[in-house]
Amino acid sequence: MLSLLEQCEICPRQCRVNRLNGKRGYCGVGKDLIIAHYGAHFGEEPPITGTGGSGNIFFSSCNLRCVYCQNYQISHTTKGKRISIDELIDIFFHLQQQGVHNINLVSPTPYAPLIGIAIRRAKEKGITIPFIYNTNAYENKETIHMLDGLIDIYLPDFKYWNIHIAKRLSDAPDYRYHAQASILEMKHQVGNLSMENGIATKGILVRHLVLPGNLSGTQKVLLWIKGYLGKDTFISLLSQYYPAHRAQQYPLLKRRITEQEYHILLNFIIDHGFKNVFTQELESALLFVPDFNKAKPFDD
Repeated sequence: MLSLLEQCEICPRQCRVNRLNGKRGYCGVGKDLIIAHYGAHFGEEPPITGTGGSGNIFFSSCNLRCVYCQNYQISHTTKGKRISIDELIDIFFHLQQQGVHNINLVSPTPYAPLIGIAIRRAKEKGITIPFIYNTNAYENKETIHMLDGLIDIYLPDFKYWNIHIAKRLSDAPDYRYHAQASILEMKHQVGNLSMENGIATKGILVRHLVLPGNLSGTQKVLLWIKGYLGKDTFISLLSQYYPAHRAQQYPLLKRRITEQEYHILLNFIIDHGFKNVFTQELESALLFVPDFNKAKPFDD
């Protein structure tokens, strides 16, 4: 898998730089694993969080540059601790010993080959909890195919429908097409979300962040999910948008979504027969804004 870094085409950016020789592409990541934070996290969907929390590992950098990113402190930089594959495996087992329900790999895309090696070795050493690939879905289908048999649960975003919005807000005009292809590959690998005692063990859960003014094209995203993944698909319809990072520079992004905007979408979900949808209270938006300058980013 390491050879994939010699002419990096891991994500749709297709930078083709030799990361093993210290070159940097769009994400700014070389050959090292860089993590910003790890620990038990209680802000995920109920089947992911459970009672023991999700064992989140936040990787630094990202292959998108969302102007409203809540994690911009780490997603738009390579700030963090450089670790080896063996150290990452040690973190996996440390989290399992803490009693978390899963290992939740957040923003893993630039590191996919390295993570794949770590997961394979961890499973050979006897780790027992599921691995979650928590991604923005701006992925190459081939990269997701490479992870077949290693990832138990896929947790992709489906951010946008409109290519012009994707370009302006995340510098990725081809976002939709890659998200669709990669999500279909994820579904093919793991199927619908399955649970034991209310805790997810395998499958796919698709997240969608509702943006103000229908910028994310939510209804079209939902119709695609219904048509290609099925109305039984587990979906998380997120109302937690908050104008973070550079959002104030964009008039339509300066505000949070309204109750009316969200309720229209909830009615749309009901009308189209979706069966497994997680929703949020609008008042919870500020609860999801971390500060990665703190040792515990999600504490008040």
